[in-house]
Amino acid sequence: MKIKGIFFFFLFLVFAQGLLAQPPNAPEQTQAPLPNDPQVDAIIDYAKRFLGVPYRYGGTTPSGFDCSGFINYIFGNFGFDLVRTSYGLAELGTTVKLSEIRPGDLMFFKGSNVNSTSVGHVALVVEVTPTAIKFIHSANTGVRIDNFNTSQYYIQRYLKTKRLDYGTP
Repeated sequence: MKIKGIFFFFLFLVFAQGLLAQPPNAPEQTQAPLPNDPQVDAIIDYAKRFLGVPYRYGGTTPSGFDCSGFINYIFGNFGFDLVRTSYGLAELGTTVKLSEIRPGDLMFFKGSNVNSTSVGHVALVVEVTPTAIKFIHSANTGVRIDNFNTSQYYIQRYLKTKRLDYGTP
Protein backbone atom coordinates (compact mmCIF):
# COMPACT_ATOMS: atom_id res chain seq x y z
CA MET A 1 0.00 0.00 0.00
CA LYS A 2 2.86 2.36 0.82
CA ILE A 3 4.43 1.79 -2.64
CA LYS A 4 1.09 2.55 -4.29
CA GLY A 5 0.87 5.86 -2.39
CA ILE A 6 4.41 6.83 -3.37
CA PHE A 7 3.64 5.98 -7.00
CA PHE A 8 0.55 8.23 -7.06
CA PHE A 9 2.46 11.02 -5.29
CA PHE A 10 5.20 10.73 -7.94
CA LEU A 11 2.58 10.91 -10.72
CA PHE A 12 1.09 13.99 -9.08
CA LEU A 13 4.49 15.72 -9.00
CA VAL A 14 5.16 14.92 -12.66
CA PHE A 15 1.70 16.15 -13.65
CA ALA A 16 2.01 19.32 -11.54
CA GLN A 17 5.41 20.09 -13.04
CA GLY A 18 3.92 19.79 -16.53
CA LEU A 19 1.13 22.20 -15.63
CA LEU A 20 3.53 24.72 -14.17
CA ALA A 21 5.94 24.51 -17.08
CA GLN A 22 3.52 26.26 -19.42
CA PRO A 23 1.54 29.28 -18.23
CA PRO A 24 -2.25 29.14 -18.52
CA ASN A 25 -3.68 30.29 -21.87
CA ALA A 26 -0.28 29.91 -23.53
CA PRO A 27 -0.57 29.04 -27.20
CA GLU A 28 -0.02 25.40 -27.94
CA GLN A 29 3.50 24.64 -29.08
CA THR A 30 3.56 23.33 -32.65
CA GLN A 31 6.31 22.77 -35.12
CA ALA A 32 6.77 25.45 -37.74
CA PRO A 33 5.64 24.35 -41.18
CA LEU A 34 8.35 23.35 -43.59
CA PRO A 35 9.23 26.10 -46.06
CA ASN A 36 7.92 25.69 -49.58
CA ASP A 37 10.20 24.64 -52.38
CA PRO A 38 11.47 27.91 -53.97
CA GLN A 39 10.19 26.78 -57.37
CA VAL A 40 6.72 26.15 -55.90
CA ASP A 41 6.77 29.66 -54.41
CA ALA A 42 7.72 31.10 -57.79
CA ILE A 43 4.93 29.19 -59.54
CA ILE A 44 2.36 30.36 -56.98
CA ASP A 45 3.55 33.98 -57.17
CA TYR A 46 3.34 33.85 -60.96
CA ALA A 47 -0.16 32.34 -60.86
CA LYS A 48 -1.37 35.14 -58.58
CA ARG A 49 -0.44 37.71 -61.24
CA PHE A 50 -3.45 36.48 -63.22
CA LEU A 51 -6.10 37.01 -60.54
CA GLY A 52 -9.15 38.52 -62.20
CA VAL A 53 -8.41 37.26 -65.72
CA PRO A 54 -11.77 36.24 -67.20
CA TYR A 55 -12.91 32.66 -67.69
CA ARG A 56 -13.04 31.49 -71.29
CA TYR A 57 -14.02 27.95 -72.29
CA GLY A 58 -10.97 26.40 -73.96
CA GLY A 59 -8.91 29.46 -73.03
CA THR A 60 -5.17 29.08 -72.70
CA THR A 61 -3.92 32.69 -72.65
CA PRO A 62 -4.16 35.73 -70.35
CA SER A 63 -7.05 37.00 -72.47
CA GLY A 64 -9.09 34.19 -70.90
CA PHE A 65 -8.43 30.81 -69.24
CA ASP A 66 -10.38 27.68 -68.52
CA CYS A 67 -9.17 25.70 -65.50
CA SER A 68 -6.68 23.40 -67.23
CA GLY A 69 -5.59 26.13 -69.64
CA PHE A 70 -4.67 28.25 -66.63
CA ILE A 71 -2.65 25.43 -65.01
CA ASN A 72 -0.91 24.67 -68.33
CA TYR A 73 -0.05 28.32 -68.92
CA ILE A 74 1.40 28.77 -65.42
CA PHE A 75 3.46 25.58 -65.45
CA GLY A 76 4.50 26.13 -69.08
CA ASN A 77 6.20 29.36 -67.98
CA PHE A 78 8.48 27.17 -65.83
CA GLY A 79 9.32 24.66 -68.56
CA PHE A 80 6.68 22.04 -67.75
CA ASP A 81 4.93 20.41 -70.70
CA LEU A 82 1.67 19.12 -69.24
CA VAL A 83 -1.37 17.47 -70.78
CA ARG A 84 -4.14 19.89 -71.69
CA THR A 85 -7.23 18.54 -69.88
CA SER A 86 -8.10 18.42 -66.19
CA TYR A 87 -8.79 14.67 -66.37
CA GLY A 88 -5.40 14.17 -68.09
CA LEU A 89 -3.65 16.24 -65.43
CA ALA A 90 -5.31 14.07 -62.77
CA GLU A 91 -3.27 11.10 -64.02
CA LEU A 92 0.07 12.82 -63.37
CA GLY A 93 2.05 12.84 -60.13
CA THR A 94 1.48 11.07 -56.85
CA THR A 95 -1.86 10.96 -55.03
CA VAL A 96 -1.70 12.57 -51.58
CA LYS A 97 -4.19 12.56 -48.73
CA LEU A 98 -6.12 15.73 -48.05
CA SER A 99 -4.48 15.83 -44.61
CA GLU A 100 -1.03 15.90 -46.28
CA ILE A 101 -1.77 18.58 -48.86
CA ARG A 102 0.73 21.39 -49.35
CA PRO A 103 1.25 24.39 -51.62
CA GLY A 104 2.02 23.35 -55.19
CA ASP A 105 -0.30 20.34 -55.13
CA LEU A 106 -3.11 20.09 -57.67
CA MET A 107 -6.65 19.51 -56.43
CA PHE A 108 -9.19 17.82 -58.68
CA PHE A 109 -12.94 18.17 -58.57
CA LYS A 110 -16.03 16.99 -60.36
CA GLY A 111 -17.40 19.51 -62.82
CA SER A 112 -20.71 21.26 -62.28
CA ASN A 113 -22.56 17.92 -62.03
CA VAL A 114 -22.13 16.82 -58.42
CA ASN A 115 -23.31 13.29 -59.32
CA SER A 116 -20.48 12.77 -61.79
CA THR A 117 -17.54 10.56 -60.89
CA SER A 118 -15.07 12.03 -63.37
CA VAL A 119 -12.63 14.92 -63.09
CA GLY A 120 -13.97 18.15 -64.49
CA HIS A 121 -11.95 20.87 -62.72
CA VAL A 122 -8.39 21.48 -61.49
CA ALA A 123 -6.86 24.02 -59.09
CA LEU A 124 -3.41 24.82 -57.68
CA VAL A 125 -2.98 24.87 -53.88
CA VAL A 126 -1.41 28.18 -52.81
CA GLU A 127 -1.70 28.10 -49.00
CA VAL A 128 -2.37 25.56 -46.27
CA THR A 129 -3.12 26.46 -42.64
CA PRO A 130 -4.92 24.57 -39.88
CA THR A 131 -8.20 26.23 -40.96
CA ALA A 132 -7.75 26.72 -44.70
CA ILE A 133 -6.70 25.07 -47.92
CA LYS A 134 -6.57 27.93 -50.41
CA PHE A 135 -6.35 27.25 -54.11
CA ILE A 136 -6.12 29.37 -57.25
CA HIS A 137 -8.09 28.38 -60.33
CA SER A 138 -10.04 29.66 -63.28
CA ALA A 139 -13.74 29.25 -62.62
CA ASN A 140 -16.89 30.83 -64.05
CA THR A 141 -16.01 34.27 -62.64
CA GLY A 142 -12.37 34.10 -63.76
CA VAL A 143 -9.09 33.43 -61.99
CA ARG A 144 -9.62 33.59 -58.25
CA ILE A 145 -8.54 32.10 -54.92
CA ASP A 146 -11.02 30.04 -52.90
CA ASN A 147 -10.84 28.36 -49.50
CA PHE A 148 -11.68 24.68 -49.84
CA ASN A 149 -12.53 24.35 -46.14
CA THR A 150 -15.36 26.89 -46.35
CA SER A 151 -16.72 26.09 -49.81
CA GLN A 152 -19.63 23.65 -49.83
CA TYR A 153 -19.51 23.77 -53.62
CA TYR A 154 -15.96 22.40 -53.82
CA ILE A 155 -16.12 20.16 -50.75
CA GLN A 156 -18.93 18.10 -52.30
CA ARG A 157 -17.09 17.91 -55.65
CA TYR A 158 -13.62 17.04 -54.35
CA LEU A 159 -12.08 13.92 -55.92
CA LYS A 160 -8.34 13.85 -55.20
CA THR A 161 -5.08 15.73 -54.83
CA LYS A 162 -1.90 15.08 -56.80
CA ARG A 163 1.68 16.14 -56.14
CA LEU A 164 3.90 16.78 -59.12
CA ASP A 165 7.65 16.19 -59.16
CA TYR A 166 9.19 19.65 -59.37
CA GLY A 167 12.62 18.16 -59.90
CA THR A 168 14.06 19.56 -56.68
CA PRO A 169 14.79 17.79 -53.36
